[in-house]
Amino acid sequence: MTAEVHHVTHPLIQHKLTLMRQKDRSTSMFRRLLNEISMLMAYEVTRDMPTQLIEIETPLETMRSPVIDGKKTVFVSIMRAGAGFLDGMLNVVPGARIGHVGLYRDPKTLVAVEYYFKMPHDMHERDVIVLDPMLATGNSAVAAVDRLKETKPKSIRFVCLLAAPEGLANFHANHPDVPVYTAAIDRQLNEHGYIVPGLGDAGDRLFGTK
Repeated sequence: MTAEVHHVTHPLIQHKLTLMRQKDRSTSMFRRLLNEISMLMAYEVTRDMPTQLIEIETPLETMRSPVIDGKKTVFVSIMRAGAGFLDGMLNVVPGARIGHVGLYRDPKTLVAVEYYFKMPHDMHERDVIVLDPMLATGNSAVAAVDRLKETKPKSIRFVCLLAAPEGLANFHANHPDVPVYTAAIDRQLNEHGYIVPGLGDAGDRLFGTK
């Protein structure tokens, strides 16, 4: 199976990402920009979301018109930085359910360690959109999707702000069936497993913890 990568190059997204990358960007502005980008990316990732026809009344007549079933969509936030992606997505699809995967990266081995996992019921009826701003080594994304596949959802998509080639290769080696949506594919990882040129640690910049 050929792995899908959707590089979202819309000028508004690229402009806002450039502002986010700047090291002197304030915590509040970083948070706001991530929220705005996640709203814009929500349009791309939901482009082929299934709809159903319902009967409505306009001021002039009755008609059948399409709606999406937001309750069948689950946004899964990889904690903690995924939370910054979540609000913007919910602005666009407010009826979506929310799942959380708690993972931290062991600083020595860079292996993802799970500490929390909570999903809605009836996952086999739901389409999952996994949210994490950074696809660096890919270990956290692989671990999260490994666990999600145990719940047997209808579909899984992965959305990130930045991806490294190494992370994409690792993710697709393990999950070639899961498409990735990203605003940028950066040059490489450094010796500490950070994306370069990147934007630093998304969680620290989002929450002001460094």
